[in-house]
Amino acid sequence: MASIRRELVVEAPADEVWEAFRDVGAVHTRLAEGFVTDTRLEGRDERVVTFVNDVVAREKIVDLDDEARRLAYSAGGGRLAHHNASFQVFAEGADRTRIVWIADLLPNELAPTIAGMMEQGSSAMKRTLERAHTRA
Repeated sequence: MASIRRELVVEAPADEVWEAFRDVGAVHTRLAEGFVTDTRLEGRDERVVTFVNDVVAREKIVDLDDEARRLAYSAGGGRLAHHNASFQVFAEGADRTRIVWIADLLPNELAPTIAGMMEQGSSAMKRTLERAHTRA
């Protein structure tokens, strides 16, 4: 099973960053603007996410832990036999946050594609979160 890990540092307080993550239906406006073009909630724990490359993923929210500032989700369909991922938000001082994003997936051959999407997503998150903080 392929496991991909990305970390990024955002110049914004962890509480602000976590609020954007926990708003699971607003990825396209609060978290990764430009990379995610639409997010639609379906029921209590599912969302449909549309990416800038027209890929559409159906994701199940597995856990939303406010105390640990951790969001875990899984995605299925298409060429993915298995995909689960998590984000965790860590304060690094008063106005800085480290985000850890880990994805585990099968088949292994999709790892370069998913890693590329995670790179694009990380850049979009940094831009979106820092821009929102400077507006606040």
